[in-house]
Amino acid sequence: MVVKKSRFKANRLKGMSLHIMPFSEVRGLTITERVKKILNLVLGNKVVILQGRLRPEEEIRLIEDTMAMVDHIRSFKGIELAVIDSYGNDVSFFFKIRKGIADKLAGNQSTLTVIGPASVVKEIKRDPRKLEVFF
Repeated sequence: MVVKKSRFKANRLKGMSLHIMPFSEVRGLTITERVKKILNLVLGNKVVILQGRLRPEEEIRLIEDTMAMVDHIRSFKGIELAVIDSYGNDVSFFFKIRKGIADKLAGNQSTLTVIGPASVVKEIKRDPRKLEVFF
């Protein structure tokens, strides 16, 4: 019997999991509550895939809180964060207006946000149409 060795390092992925979070799970939360919920998941070694996008002030708060935690939690190295929009930049002006109105009413659900601990997610490569997450 031939045993093939995996090209992935098992110890790096040990205890890592994905948490797919629908936008409805964070819709009614305040900025502080959203950031706290996401950071608790990331501190638990989970890569969060959020349907939708955080508002700019929420992203800023998430990064600020992360930087404060890096100095106080020994095994925490920070986060990797990336956003991908399913429509890209190749859309008309009127489509952007319609999409903006729909996003305000129902939330930006055509976007995915990936947030993971830097100790697990080594790199996120992004181009207009896809994300590549390297563990």
